[in-house]
Amino acid sequence: MNNDKKVKTIDYFGYDSNFLKIKIFFSLKARKKMYKKFIDLCKPTNKDEILDLGVTPDTILADSNFFEKMYPYKDKITICSIEDCKFMVKKYKLKSFVKIKPHQRLPFKNKQFDKLFCSAVLEHVGTRENQEFFLKECLRVSKEVFMITPNRYFFLEMHTFIPLLHWLPWKWFQKILNILKKDFWANINNLNLLSKRNIKNLNNDIYLKKIKTLGMTSNYIILNKNIIEK
Repeated sequence: MNNDKKVKTIDYFGYDSNFLKIKIFFSLKARKKMYKKFIDLCKPTNKDEILDLGVTPDTILADSNFFEKMYPYKDKITICSIEDCKFMVKKYKLKSFVKIKPHQRLPFKNKQFDKLFCSAVLEHVGTRENQEFFLKECLRVSKEVFMITPNRYFFLEMHTFIPLLHWLPWKWFQKILNILKKDFWANINNLNLLSKRNIKNLNNDIYLKKIKTLGMTSNYIILNKNIIEK
């Protein structure tokens, strides 16, 4: 019997979609690659203070909060979200939960954390200006930053499950989503995908690595120089 606490959550996932099982299959494979990259590049120890920025209260999908499920030193993880995820502290035996507000400074000191892990959040924080500010805050609060965001030019848009449509000019993409009654994802505050060039334009002090799915770049890993210079 599943005794997980029932938490009201925004349906980012399309629970009723016929394609959800396929998405989760490929998502799990990609996220295991991401986790391995984090371990290989960041080389965390049991003394490192970790910030996981952007967890979800979802308890249904196998790929949700994969970092908390896989990381061995759970008592070193502080989690953040704009949603109420405090139940996860007890569930995974984490250090703490901090609720944050969109478009505001993170409530942490400069370089408070040794490593910051952030998966599939940057594309959800709003305009390019919002994304630039969010990335700057991540670089401020942690010595090392490991951030993952989907590649706009991967063939399948994983929020809408519509292939290629997101390659159109963004305003066209949004108009068509509104027609298709996918207005949540048509709102730039909920989805604003980035290309390699878009990411590079956000900050000069970052490096990119690729995650590939089906031989194509599905995600980019954003790293700061402290990781690269190890």
